[in-house]
Amino acid sequence: MLKVIEGAGAQAEPASRKYRFTSNVIATIILGVDLLCLTLGALLSPVAYELIRGPQYFIEQHVNVAVIVGVNFFLIRLSRDSYAHPMGRGGDSDQAVAFEFLLAAMLVFVTIWQLGQAKPFSTGLALCYLGLTAGMLFVSRFVVRKLIFYLVRAGHIGQRIVIYGADEASSERVLRLLELERLPYVSVVGIADDRTKRIERNTPWSVPFLGGLEALVGRIGRGDVDMVIIALPMISQARLDQITEALQLVSVDICLMPREALDLSQQYSMRFIGSLPLFALWQRPMRDFNRILKAVEDRVLALLGLILLSPLLLLTALVIKLTSPGPVLFRQQRFGFNNVKIQVLKFRSMHVDRQDETGAERTRRGDPRVTLFGRLIRRLSIDELPQLVNVLRGEMSIVGPRPHATLMMVGDSYYVDAVRGYAARHRVKPGITGLAQVRGLRGEIGTIERAKRRVEYDMYYIENWSLLLDLRIILETVWRLIWDRDVY
Repeated sequence: MLKVIEGAGAQAEPASRKYRFTSNVIATIILGVDLLCLTLGALLSPVAYELIRGPQYFIEQHVNVAVIVGVNFFLIRLSRDSYAHPMGRGGDSDQAVAFEFLLAAMLVFVTIWQLGQAKPFSTGLALCYLGLTAGMLFVSRFVVRKLIFYLVRAGHIGQRIVIYGADEASSERVLRLLELERLPYVSVVGIADDRTKRIERNTPWSVPFLGGLEALVGRIGRGDVDMVIIALPMISQARLDQITEALQLVSVDICLMPREALDLSQQYSMRFIGSLPLFALWQRPMRDFNRILKAVEDRVLALLGLILLSPLLLLTALVIKLTSPGPVLFRQQRFGFNNVKIQVLKFRSMHVDRQDETGAERTRRGDPRVTLFGRLIRRLSIDELPQLVNVLRGEMSIVGPRPHATLMMVGDSYYVDAVRGYAARHRVKPGITGLAQVRGLRGEIGTIERAKRRVEYDMYYIENWSLLLDLRIILETVWRLIWDRDVY
Protein backbone atom coordinates (compact mmCIF):
# COMPACT_ATOMS: atom_id res chain seq x y z
CA MET A 1 0.00 0.00 0.00
CA LEU A 2 1.32 3.40 -0.96
CA LYS A 3 1.79 5.98 1.73
CA VAL A 4 -1.24 8.26 2.16
CA ILE A 5 -0.80 11.94 2.80
CA GLU A 6 -3.33 13.57 5.09
CA GLY A 7 -4.69 17.06 4.77
CA ALA A 8 -4.13 19.10 1.65
CA GLY A 9 -2.44 16.30 -0.33
CA ALA A 10 1.04 15.25 -1.33
CA GLN A 11 3.76 17.61 -2.37
CA ALA A 12 4.16 17.19 -6.10
CA GLU A 13 7.52 16.66 -7.68
CA PRO A 14 8.78 19.42 -9.95
CA ALA A 15 7.31 19.24 -13.44
CA SER A 16 9.44 17.45 -16.02
CA ARG A 17 11.27 19.62 -18.53
CA LYS A 18 10.56 17.05 -21.25
CA TYR A 19 7.72 17.75 -23.63
CA ARG A 20 5.20 15.03 -22.81
CA PHE A 21 2.67 13.78 -25.33
CA THR A 22 -0.65 12.21 -24.39
CA SER A 23 -1.86 8.87 -25.74
CA ASN A 24 -3.47 10.64 -28.73
CA VAL A 25 -0.14 10.57 -30.58
CA ILE A 26 -0.03 6.76 -30.50
CA ALA A 27 -2.74 6.48 -33.15
CA THR A 28 -0.74 8.87 -35.34
CA ILE A 29 2.40 6.78 -34.82
CA ILE A 30 0.57 3.58 -35.75
CA LEU A 31 -0.98 5.19 -38.84
CA GLY A 32 2.45 6.47 -39.91
CA VAL A 33 3.96 3.00 -39.42
CA ASP A 34 1.19 1.45 -41.53
CA LEU A 35 1.85 3.96 -44.30
CA LEU A 36 5.59 3.24 -44.10
CA CYS A 37 5.01 -0.53 -44.35
CA LEU A 38 2.76 -0.10 -47.41
CA THR A 39 5.31 2.16 -49.09
CA LEU A 40 8.25 -0.13 -48.35
CA GLY A 41 6.25 -3.16 -49.47
CA ALA A 42 5.48 -1.54 -52.83
CA LEU A 43 9.10 -0.42 -53.32
CA LEU A 44 10.95 -3.49 -52.07
CA SER A 45 8.81 -6.24 -53.58
CA PRO A 46 9.85 -5.41 -57.20
CA VAL A 47 13.50 -5.34 -56.07
CA ALA A 48 13.15 -8.69 -54.31
CA TYR A 49 11.29 -10.26 -57.25
CA GLU A 50 13.81 -8.94 -59.77
CA LEU A 51 16.63 -10.57 -57.81
CA ILE A 52 14.75 -13.88 -58.00
CA ARG A 53 13.20 -13.89 -61.49
CA GLY A 54 14.37 -10.81 -63.34
CA PRO A 55 12.36 -7.81 -64.62
CA GLN A 56 9.39 -9.77 -66.00
CA TYR A 57 6.62 -7.28 -65.22
CA PHE A 58 5.21 -3.85 -65.94
CA ILE A 59 6.18 -1.64 -63.01
CA GLU A 60 3.63 1.12 -63.71
CA GLN A 61 0.62 -1.17 -63.37
CA HIS A 62 1.94 -2.70 -60.18
CA VAL A 63 2.56 0.68 -58.57
CA ASN A 64 -0.99 1.78 -59.43
CA VAL A 65 -2.44 -1.41 -57.94
CA ALA A 66 -0.31 -0.98 -54.78
CA VAL A 67 -1.74 2.54 -54.33
CA ILE A 68 -5.32 1.26 -54.73
CA VAL A 69 -4.65 -1.58 -52.26
CA GLY A 70 -3.27 0.97 -49.78
CA VAL A 71 -6.37 3.17 -50.10
CA ASN A 72 -8.64 0.16 -49.59
CA PHE A 73 -6.58 -0.91 -46.59
CA PHE A 74 -6.99 2.44 -44.83
CA LEU A 75 -10.69 2.56 -45.67
CA ILE A 76 -11.20 -0.86 -44.08
CA ARG A 77 -9.24 0.11 -40.97
CA LEU A 78 -11.05 3.42 -40.58
CA SER A 79 -14.44 1.71 -41.01
CA ARG A 80 -13.49 -0.69 -38.17
CA ASP A 81 -12.24 2.16 -35.93
CA SER A 82 -8.86 0.42 -35.81
CA TYR A 83 -7.10 3.65 -34.88
CA ALA A 84 -9.67 4.70 -32.27
CA HIS A 85 -8.25 2.71 -29.32
CA PRO A 86 -4.48 2.39 -29.82
CA MET A 87 -2.96 -0.39 -27.72
CA GLY A 88 -6.26 -0.85 -25.92
CA ARG A 89 -7.45 -4.17 -24.49
CA GLY A 90 -3.93 -5.24 -23.68
CA GLY A 91 -2.65 -4.86 -27.24
CA ASP A 92 -4.90 -7.67 -28.50
CA SER A 93 -7.09 -5.44 -30.63
CA ASP A 94 -4.75 -4.62 -33.54
CA GLN A 95 -3.04 -7.89 -34.38
CA ALA A 96 -5.47 -8.36 -37.31
CA VAL A 97 -3.72 -5.66 -39.33
CA ALA A 98 -2.12 -8.20 -41.70
CA PHE A 99 -5.51 -9.81 -42.31
CA GLU A 100 -7.06 -6.42 -43.11
CA PHE A 101 -4.30 -5.78 -45.65
CA LEU A 102 -4.82 -9.16 -47.32
CA LEU A 103 -8.57 -8.50 -47.42
CA ALA A 104 -7.98 -5.13 -49.11
CA ALA A 105 -5.59 -6.73 -51.63
CA MET A 106 -8.02 -9.55 -52.37
CA LEU A 107 -10.83 -7.08 -53.14
CA VAL A 108 -8.58 -5.20 -55.57
CA PHE A 109 -7.23 -8.32 -57.27
CA VAL A 110 -10.70 -9.85 -57.66
CA THR A 111 -11.92 -6.62 -59.24
CA ILE A 112 -8.99 -6.61 -61.69
CA TRP A 113 -9.63 -10.24 -62.60
CA GLN A 114 -13.36 -9.64 -63.09
CA LEU A 115 -12.61 -6.74 -65.43
CA GLY A 116 -10.32 -8.97 -67.49
CA GLN A 117 -7.25 -6.83 -66.75
CA ALA A 118 -5.17 -9.47 -64.94
CA LYS A 119 -3.04 -10.59 -67.90
CA PRO A 120 -0.32 -7.87 -67.72
CA PHE A 121 0.34 -8.56 -64.03
CA SER A 122 2.94 -10.92 -62.63
CA THR A 123 1.55 -13.50 -60.20
CA GLY A 124 4.98 -13.97 -58.65
CA LEU A 125 5.43 -10.25 -58.02
CA ALA A 126 1.91 -10.01 -56.55
CA LEU A 127 2.65 -12.85 -54.13
CA CYS A 128 5.97 -11.25 -53.23
CA TYR A 129 4.20 -7.93 -52.54
CA LEU A 130 1.49 -9.59 -50.43
CA GLY A 131 3.89 -11.67 -48.35
CA LEU A 132 6.42 -8.88 -47.78
CA THR A 133 3.87 -6.18 -46.90
CA ALA A 134 1.66 -8.40 -44.72
CA GLY A 135 4.75 -9.63 -42.88
CA MET A 136 6.00 -6.10 -42.23
CA LEU A 137 2.58 -4.99 -40.97
CA PHE A 138 2.36 -7.94 -38.59
CA VAL A 139 5.89 -7.46 -37.22
CA SER A 140 5.36 -3.68 -37.00
CA ARG A 141 2.82 -4.13 -34.18
CA PHE A 142 5.47 -5.68 -31.94
CA VAL A 143 8.01 -3.02 -32.94
CA VAL A 144 5.52 -0.21 -32.24
CA ARG A 145 4.69 -1.69 -28.84
CA LYS A 146 8.39 -1.77 -27.92
CA LEU A 147 8.76 1.81 -29.17
CA ILE A 148 5.80 2.99 -27.10
CA PHE A 149 7.17 1.27 -24.00
CA TYR A 150 10.50 3.03 -24.56
CA LEU A 151 8.86 6.44 -25.02
CA VAL A 152 6.75 5.88 -21.90
CA ARG A 153 9.79 4.96 -19.79
CA ALA A 154 11.68 7.95 -21.18
CA GLY A 155 8.81 10.22 -20.13
CA HIS A 156 7.85 11.40 -23.63
CA ILE A 157 4.39 9.77 -23.64
CA GLY A 158 2.12 9.43 -20.64
CA GLN A 159 -1.40 9.83 -19.36
CA ARG A 160 -1.23 10.78 -15.65
CA ILE A 161 -4.68 10.41 -14.15
CA VAL A 162 -6.37 11.49 -10.92
CA ILE A 163 -9.65 9.84 -9.94
CA TYR A 164 -12.01 12.33 -8.32
CA GLY A 165 -14.33 10.50 -5.93
CA ALA A 166 -13.34 8.79 -2.69
CA ASP A 167 -16.29 6.43 -2.76
CA GLU A 168 -14.57 3.09 -2.21
CA ALA A 169 -16.63 0.99 -4.62
CA SER A 170 -16.56 3.50 -7.49
CA SER A 171 -12.88 4.39 -7.25
CA GLU A 172 -11.88 0.73 -6.94
CA ARG A 173 -14.01 -0.04 -10.01
CA VAL A 174 -12.19 2.61 -12.05
CA LEU A 175 -8.81 1.32 -10.89
CA ARG A 176 -9.73 -2.23 -11.89
CA LEU A 177 -11.04 -1.14 -15.30
CA LEU A 178 -7.79 0.71 -15.98
CA GLU A 179 -5.82 -2.33 -14.84
CA LEU A 180 -7.79 -4.58 -17.21
CA GLU A 181 -6.85 -2.40 -20.18
CA ARG A 182 -3.13 -2.90 -19.40
CA LEU A 183 -2.18 0.38 -21.11
CA PRO A 184 1.54 1.06 -20.64
CA TYR A 185 1.16 4.82 -20.90
CA VAL A 186 -1.47 5.20 -18.16
CA SER A 187 -0.51 5.89 -14.56
CA VAL A 188 -2.86 6.81 -11.71
CA VAL A 189 -1.41 9.63 -9.60
CA GLY A 190 -3.98 9.36 -6.82
CA ILE A 191 -7.54 9.94 -5.64
CA ALA A 192 -9.09 13.28 -4.65
CA ASP A 193 -12.39 14.29 -3.05
CA ASP A 194 -13.65 17.30 -1.12
CA ARG A 195 -16.10 15.28 0.97
CA THR A 196 -13.37 13.40 2.83
CA LYS A 197 -11.77 15.59 5.47
CA ARG A 198 -9.37 13.00 6.75
CA ILE A 199 -8.34 9.70 5.19
CA GLU A 200 -6.99 6.99 7.40
CA ARG A 201 -3.60 5.58 6.57
CA ASN A 202 -5.13 2.14 6.03
CA THR A 203 -6.98 3.18 2.87
CA PRO A 204 -8.60 0.66 0.51
CA TRP A 205 -6.71 2.01 -2.52
CA SER A 206 -3.35 1.17 -3.99
CA VAL A 207 -2.75 4.87 -4.77
CA PRO A 208 -2.47 7.87 -2.41
CA PHE A 209 -5.23 10.26 -1.40
CA LEU A 210 -4.37 13.77 -2.65
CA GLY A 211 -6.91 15.91 -0.80
CA GLY A 212 -9.78 18.10 -1.96
CA LEU A 213 -10.38 20.36 -4.96
CA GLU A 214 -8.01 23.09 -3.84
CA ALA A 215 -5.16 20.62 -3.34
CA LEU A 216 -5.95 18.97 -6.68
CA VAL A 217 -5.87 22.29 -8.53
CA GLY A 218 -2.50 23.03 -6.95
CA ARG A 219 -1.21 19.62 -7.95
CA ILE A 220 -2.34 20.08 -11.55
CA GLY A 221 -0.70 23.53 -11.60
CA ARG A 222 2.66 21.90 -10.91
CA GLY A 223 2.34 19.98 -14.18
CA ASP A 224 2.13 16.30 -13.25
CA VAL A 225 -1.56 15.57 -13.94
CA ASP A 226 -3.00 15.21 -17.47
CA MET A 227 -6.55 14.04 -16.79
CA VAL A 228 -9.13 14.03 -14.00
CA ILE A 229 -11.76 11.29 -14.11
CA ILE A 230 -14.86 12.18 -12.10
CA ALA A 231 -16.13 8.85 -10.73
CA LEU A 232 -19.24 9.80 -8.77
CA PRO A 233 -22.17 7.72 -10.09
CA MET A 234 -24.91 9.68 -8.28
CA ILE A 235 -23.43 13.15 -8.81
CA SER A 236 -25.85 16.06 -9.09
CA GLN A 237 -25.61 18.65 -11.84
CA ALA A 238 -24.83 21.38 -9.29
CA ARG A 239 -21.89 19.49 -7.85
CA LEU A 240 -20.59 18.56 -11.29
CA ASP A 241 -20.67 22.24 -12.26
CA GLN A 242 -18.80 23.14 -9.08
CA ILE A 243 -16.03 20.60 -9.75
CA THR A 244 -15.59 21.48 -13.44
CA GLU A 245 -15.55 25.22 -12.73
CA ALA A 246 -12.77 24.73 -10.18
CA LEU A 247 -10.73 22.53 -12.53
CA GLN A 248 -11.14 24.92 -15.44
CA LEU A 249 -8.66 27.20 -13.70
CA VAL A 250 -5.84 24.87 -14.77
CA SER A 251 -4.90 23.04 -17.96
CA VAL A 252 -6.21 19.48 -17.60
CA ASP A 253 -8.58 17.06 -19.36
CA ILE A 254 -11.81 16.56 -17.39
CA CYS A 255 -13.77 13.35 -18.02
CA LEU A 256 -16.89 11.96 -16.41
CA MET A 257 -17.15 8.20 -15.84
CA PRO A 258 -20.86 7.46 -16.40
CA ARG A 259 -22.78 5.36 -13.93
CA GLU A 260 -23.36 2.82 -16.70
CA ALA A 261 -19.60 2.20 -16.97
CA LEU A 262 -19.27 1.79 -13.21
CA ASP A 263 -22.30 -0.42 -12.57
CA LEU A 264 -23.08 -2.11 -15.88
CA SER A 265 -20.68 -2.21 -18.80
CA GLN A 266 -17.74 -0.23 -20.16
CA GLN A 267 -18.86 -0.98 -23.73
CA TYR A 268 -21.85 1.38 -23.83
CA SER A 269 -22.14 3.43 -27.02
CA MET A 270 -24.38 5.72 -29.05
CA ARG A 271 -26.56 4.00 -31.63
CA PHE A 272 -29.12 5.28 -34.08
CA ILE A 273 -32.41 3.93 -35.38
CA GLY A 274 -32.77 6.15 -38.42
CA SER A 275 -31.99 9.59 -36.97
CA LEU A 276 -33.20 8.70 -33.45
CA PRO A 277 -30.20 8.60 -31.02
CA LEU A 278 -30.09 5.81 -28.45
CA PHE A 279 -27.73 5.16 -25.54
CA ALA A 280 -26.81 1.46 -25.87
CA LEU A 281 -25.98 -0.01 -22.46
CA TRP A 282 -25.77 -3.68 -23.50
CA GLN A 283 -25.25 -5.26 -26.90
CA ARG A 284 -25.31 -8.83 -28.08
CA PRO A 285 -21.68 -9.98 -28.30
CA MET A 286 -20.22 -12.05 -31.15
CA ARG A 287 -22.97 -11.16 -33.59
CA ASP A 288 -23.23 -11.69 -37.36
CA PHE A 289 -20.00 -12.96 -38.93
CA ASN A 290 -18.16 -13.04 -35.59
CA ARG A 291 -20.71 -15.55 -34.36
CA ILE A 292 -20.07 -17.79 -37.38
CA LEU A 293 -16.31 -17.36 -36.98
CA LYS A 294 -16.47 -18.35 -33.32
CA ALA A 295 -18.59 -21.42 -34.13
CA VAL A 296 -16.16 -22.57 -36.84
CA GLU A 297 -13.21 -22.04 -34.48
CA ASP A 298 -14.88 -24.12 -31.76
CA ARG A 299 -15.87 -27.04 -34.01
CA VAL A 300 -12.51 -27.23 -35.78
CA LEU A 301 -10.42 -27.04 -32.58
CA ALA A 302 -12.69 -29.48 -30.72
CA LEU A 303 -12.52 -32.03 -33.52
CA LEU A 304 -8.74 -31.68 -33.82
CA GLY A 305 -8.42 -31.93 -30.04
CA LEU A 306 -10.44 -35.14 -29.85
CA ILE A 307 -8.39 -36.70 -32.66
CA LEU A 308 -4.97 -35.65 -31.40
CA LEU A 309 -5.71 -36.31 -27.73
CA SER A 310 -7.57 -39.60 -28.26
CA PRO A 311 -4.66 -41.73 -26.87
CA LEU A 312 -4.58 -39.60 -23.70
CA LEU A 313 -8.38 -39.72 -23.38
CA LEU A 314 -8.46 -43.52 -23.72
CA LEU A 315 -5.56 -43.98 -21.28
CA THR A 316 -7.21 -41.67 -18.71
CA ALA A 317 -10.52 -43.53 -19.01
CA LEU A 318 -8.77 -46.87 -18.55
CA VAL A 319 -6.84 -45.75 -15.45
CA ILE A 320 -10.00 -44.31 -13.84
CA LYS A 321 -11.83 -47.59 -14.45
CA LEU A 322 -8.98 -49.65 -12.99
CA THR A 323 -8.22 -47.49 -9.93
CA SER A 324 -11.69 -46.74 -8.52
CA PRO A 325 -15.16 -48.24 -8.93
CA GLY A 326 -17.79 -46.26 -10.82
CA PRO A 327 -18.33 -44.60 -14.18
CA VAL A 328 -15.51 -42.96 -16.13
CA LEU A 329 -17.39 -39.73 -16.75
CA PHE A 330 -18.94 -37.31 -14.26
CA ARG A 331 -21.95 -35.28 -15.43
CA GLN A 332 -22.90 -32.06 -13.70
CA GLN A 333 -25.64 -29.56 -14.43
CA ARG A 334 -24.23 -26.09 -15.07
CA PHE A 335 -25.30 -22.77 -16.55
CA GLY A 336 -24.80 -22.43 -20.30
CA PHE A 337 -25.63 -19.84 -22.96
CA ASN A 338 -28.53 -17.56 -21.98
CA ASN A 339 -28.63 -19.24 -18.52
CA VAL A 340 -29.93 -22.48 -20.07
CA LYS A 341 -28.79 -25.48 -18.00
CA ILE A 342 -26.48 -27.99 -19.71
CA GLN A 343 -24.90 -31.30 -18.71
CA VAL A 344 -21.12 -30.69 -18.58
CA LEU A 345 -18.88 -33.74 -19.00
CA LYS A 346 -15.73 -34.37 -16.96
CA PHE A 347 -13.51 -37.31 -16.19
CA ARG A 348 -14.51 -38.55 -12.75
CA SER A 349 -11.88 -37.46 -10.22
CA MET A 350 -13.75 -38.23 -6.98
CA HIS A 351 -15.03 -41.31 -5.20
CA VAL A 352 -18.54 -42.05 -6.47
CA ASP A 353 -20.15 -42.03 -3.01
CA ARG A 354 -18.63 -38.62 -2.16
CA GLN A 355 -19.42 -36.66 -5.32
CA ASP A 356 -21.53 -33.49 -5.14
CA GLU A 357 -23.51 -33.11 -8.36
CA THR A 358 -24.98 -29.79 -7.23
CA GLY A 359 -21.58 -28.08 -6.90
CA ALA A 360 -22.59 -26.50 -3.58
CA GLU A 361 -19.53 -27.95 -1.81
CA ARG A 362 -16.29 -26.49 -3.17
CA THR A 363 -13.23 -28.64 -3.75
CA ARG A 364 -10.49 -27.73 -1.29
CA ARG A 365 -6.78 -28.47 -1.07
CA GLY A 366 -6.30 -32.03 0.19
CA ASP A 367 -10.01 -32.78 -0.32
CA PRO A 368 -10.58 -36.42 0.79
CA ARG A 369 -13.28 -36.86 -1.86
CA VAL A 370 -10.66 -36.71 -4.65
CA THR A 371 -9.00 -39.99 -5.67
CA LEU A 372 -5.23 -40.33 -5.99
CA PHE A 373 -5.37 -40.37 -9.79
CA GLY A 374 -8.03 -37.65 -9.65
CA ARG A 375 -5.51 -35.27 -8.08
CA LEU A 376 -3.21 -35.73 -11.04
CA ILE A 377 -5.80 -35.17 -13.76
CA ARG A 378 -7.28 -32.18 -11.91
CA ARG A 379 -3.80 -30.67 -11.52
CA LEU A 380 -3.21 -30.95 -15.28
CA SER A 381 -6.87 -30.17 -16.18
CA ILE A 382 -7.12 -33.50 -18.01
CA ASP A 383 -10.47 -33.98 -16.25
CA GLU A 384 -11.88 -31.12 -18.37
CA LEU A 385 -11.03 -32.69 -21.76
CA PRO A 386 -14.38 -34.53 -22.22
CA GLN A 387 -15.91 -31.07 -22.56
CA LEU A 388 -14.58 -31.15 -26.13
CA VAL A 389 -17.70 -33.24 -26.75
CA ASN A 390 -19.81 -30.42 -25.25
CA VAL A 391 -18.12 -28.06 -27.71
CA LEU A 392 -18.95 -30.33 -30.68
CA ARG A 393 -22.56 -30.44 -29.48
CA GLY A 394 -22.66 -26.64 -29.59
CA GLU A 395 -23.21 -26.31 -25.82
CA MET A 396 -19.77 -24.86 -25.02
CA SER A 397 -16.80 -23.05 -26.59
CA ILE A 398 -13.09 -23.73 -26.37
CA VAL A 399 -12.59 -20.29 -24.80
CA GLY A 400 -15.21 -18.46 -22.74
CA PRO A 401 -16.37 -17.88 -19.17
CA ARG A 402 -16.11 -21.11 -17.20
CA PRO A 403 -19.51 -22.75 -16.59
CA HIS A 404 -20.47 -22.79 -12.92
CA ALA A 405 -22.59 -25.39 -11.17
CA THR A 406 -26.15 -24.22 -10.60
CA LEU A 407 -25.78 -24.22 -6.80
CA MET A 408 -22.17 -23.04 -6.64
CA MET A 409 -21.51 -20.74 -3.70
CA VAL A 410 -18.91 -18.17 -2.75
CA GLY A 411 -18.69 -17.44 0.94
CA ASP A 412 -22.19 -17.94 2.34
CA SER A 413 -24.03 -16.81 -0.80
CA TYR A 414 -24.80 -18.20 -4.22
CA TYR A 415 -22.70 -16.71 -7.00
CA VAL A 416 -25.71 -15.02 -8.61
CA ASP A 417 -26.49 -13.23 -5.33
CA ALA A 418 -22.91 -12.46 -4.28
CA VAL A 419 -21.74 -10.76 -7.52
CA ARG A 420 -23.81 -8.05 -9.14
CA GLY A 421 -24.24 -8.57 -12.88
CA TYR A 422 -23.09 -12.20 -12.61
CA ALA A 423 -25.73 -13.55 -15.00
CA ALA A 424 -24.48 -11.28 -17.81
CA ARG A 425 -21.50 -13.62 -18.29
CA HIS A 426 -23.95 -16.15 -19.78
CA ARG A 427 -24.49 -13.98 -22.87
CA VAL A 428 -21.96 -16.25 -24.61
CA LYS A 429 -21.31 -19.98 -24.47
CA PRO A 430 -19.19 -21.11 -21.52
CA GLY A 431 -15.64 -22.23 -22.27
CA ILE A 432 -13.22 -25.00 -21.35
CA THR A 433 -10.73 -22.26 -20.50
CA GLY A 434 -11.08 -18.50 -20.14
CA LEU A 435 -9.37 -15.19 -19.54
CA ALA A 436 -9.94 -15.30 -15.78
CA GLN A 437 -8.22 -18.70 -15.59
CA VAL A 438 -5.04 -17.45 -17.26
CA ARG A 439 -5.00 -14.29 -15.14
CA GLY A 440 -4.49 -16.16 -11.88
CA LEU A 441 -8.11 -16.96 -10.98
CA ARG A 442 -8.09 -20.66 -11.77
CA GLY A 443 -9.20 -23.13 -9.12
CA GLU A 444 -11.04 -22.40 -5.89
CA ILE A 445 -12.71 -19.00 -5.50
CA GLY A 446 -13.20 -18.69 -1.76
CA THR A 447 -13.89 -14.96 -1.37
CA ILE A 448 -16.42 -12.56 -2.86
CA GLU A 449 -13.59 -10.25 -3.95
CA ARG A 450 -11.99 -13.00 -6.06
CA ALA A 451 -15.42 -13.92 -7.42
CA LYS A 452 -15.99 -10.32 -8.52
CA ARG A 453 -12.59 -10.20 -10.22
CA ARG A 454 -13.32 -13.43 -12.08
CA VAL A 455 -16.62 -12.04 -13.35
CA GLU A 456 -14.90 -8.79 -14.38
CA TYR A 457 -12.42 -10.76 -16.49
CA ASP A 458 -15.29 -12.73 -18.00
CA MET A 459 -17.09 -9.52 -18.94
CA TYR A 460 -13.90 -8.05 -20.35
CA TYR A 461 -13.46 -11.13 -22.56
CA ILE A 462 -17.06 -10.98 -23.80
CA GLU A 463 -16.82 -7.31 -24.74
CA ASN A 464 -13.38 -7.55 -26.38
CA TRP A 465 -13.50 -10.93 -28.11
CA SER A 466 -11.29 -11.68 -31.09
CA LEU A 467 -9.78 -14.80 -32.65
CA LEU A 468 -6.33 -13.64 -31.64
CA LEU A 469 -7.44 -13.14 -28.04
CA ASP A 470 -8.74 -16.73 -28.06
CA LEU A 471 -5.42 -17.98 -29.44
CA ARG A 472 -3.54 -16.04 -26.78
CA ILE A 473 -5.70 -17.51 -23.99
CA ILE A 474 -5.21 -21.05 -25.35
CA LEU A 475 -1.42 -20.64 -25.41
CA GLU A 476 -1.39 -19.10 -21.92
CA THR A 477 -3.56 -21.98 -20.68
CA VAL A 478 -0.98 -24.52 -21.84
CA TRP A 479 1.75 -22.51 -20.12
CA ARG A 480 -0.16 -22.24 -16.84
CA LEU A 481 -0.91 -25.96 -16.79
CA ILE A 482 2.81 -26.42 -16.21
CA TRP A 483 3.42 -23.70 -13.60
CA ASP A 484 0.08 -23.11 -11.83
CA ARG A 485 0.18 -24.37 -8.22
CA ASP A 486 -3.28 -23.14 -7.18
CA VAL A 487 -5.30 -26.03 -8.65
CA TYR A 488 -6.16 -29.19 -6.74
